[in-house]
Amino acid sequence: MDAVLFDMDGVLVDTEEFWRTHEADIVLPTAVAAGDPTQDEIRGINYRETYDYLAERYEMAVDREAFLDLYEEAAVDLYEETSLLPGFESLLADLRARGCGVAIVSSSPRHWITRVVDRFDLDVDVILSTEDVDGPGKPAPDVYTVAAERVGVAPEHCVAVEDSPNGVRAATRAGIPTVAYGGDPEATALADYAAADPEELRTTLADL
Repeated sequence: MDAVLFDMDGVLVDTEEFWRTHEADIVLPTAVAAGDPTQDEIRGINYRETYDYLAERYEMAVDREAFLDLYEEAAVDLYEETSLLPGFESLLADLRARGCGVAIVSSSPRHWITRVVDRFDLDVDVILSTEDVDGPGKPAPDVYTVAAERVGVAPEHCVAVEDSPNGVRAATRAGIPTVAYGGDPEATALADYAAADPEELRTTLADL
């Protein structure tokens, strides 16, 4: 293992439950006029692409701008209040001591990722949002293919840490071994390795 590519929401920061609740309780009921989409349909997808996904399948009650505002308004304070993965600074130091490259590869917009990196002063080599890539977001492989290129490591020598099935699919399709973090059953079934908590993640990565 020469590089670790971390998803952000639900892995590096404890925001996944917030977004799942926000989407289920506010975004979907507000945005969809007819139909009954599930939150799992859009999990791990960039929220800009989520609008397109929903609009192709359901009758929408709001336009794109109003839909995006449902996310942007919620994110204003979220990334100033959320917690970093326990022990991540120590894990990052261990990876650096091993000479591993480190990237954050997220469906979130770049300015959300940058806010987290700056707030916690994270020493990472690459920050990559699906919005930075000329291609579809997760579960398509494009963002992980580009991340491996930018960190300068062949995909088979990288490891991706993801919490969602769509994230695992994206990394796998790019030829990158995956660790499913957090215990999601579908993500765990799709991944090469699994880690239920921060300590298990640290142990798993240490063995790769």
